[in-house]
Amino acid sequence: MRIRFKPWARAELEASPFYIDNPEEYKGKWKELFHNNHPIFLELGCGKGGFISQLAVYNPDINYIAIDLVDAMLGLAKRKVEEEYKMANREVDNIYLTRYDIERINNVFEKKDNIERIYINFCNPWPRGKHHKKRLTHPRQLEKYKEFLAEGAKIFFKTDDDGLFSDSVRYFEESGFTIEKQTYDLEAEPNFWENIETEHEKMFKDEGIKIKALIARK
Repeated sequence: MRIRFKPWARAELEASPFYIDNPEEYKGKWKELFHNNHPIFLELGCGKGGFISQLAVYNPDINYIAIDLVDAMLGLAKRKVEEEYKMANREVDNIYLTRYDIERINNVFEKKDNIERIYINFCNPWPRGKHHKKRLTHPRQLEKYKEFLAEGAKIFFKTDDDGLFSDSVRYFEESGFTIEKQTYDLEAEPNFWENIETEHEKMFKDEGIKIKALIARK
């Protein structure tokens, strides 16, 4: 998703107590940063933060890390987190935002971090064959995630793109994940999971596009 440059974003992020600008320094030490032993969940490609901000504020006993590569996105996510926590009359104490290239994610996490869940929402489908390796669900990426995911950890994935979804089902299976649930029409299965609708999700649904989703377990 393209977004206009936000001249204020970098300064606001650097001043934020829940933004990490040097995530590699916390590799193997994320639990120490949170100062508790709560489970750690990741969102890869958090965009404007609508999903992760709601999830984190509703679940104070879980720690969250949201990653994106674009300052403008993270700046909007930072403001969204502040908005959600203010409405809930809570301090922001269980989420960190960070800027990083997800293709190099093993520089940020390791087995000791014991990540228990990953969320991947409406990532770039990279439809051209020569770009498939850039997909966040490609086996090349899944093998990287396996290095820091806890045993039994789960990946929650949803997309509007039929090709990406069908390929991803195969990717997960080829990489040794067990697909616990999958659907080609998330709206038709309200009990599939406790869903938080993203901005993209609402847009696609309004256009009549069915949302595909799955839960894969390591």
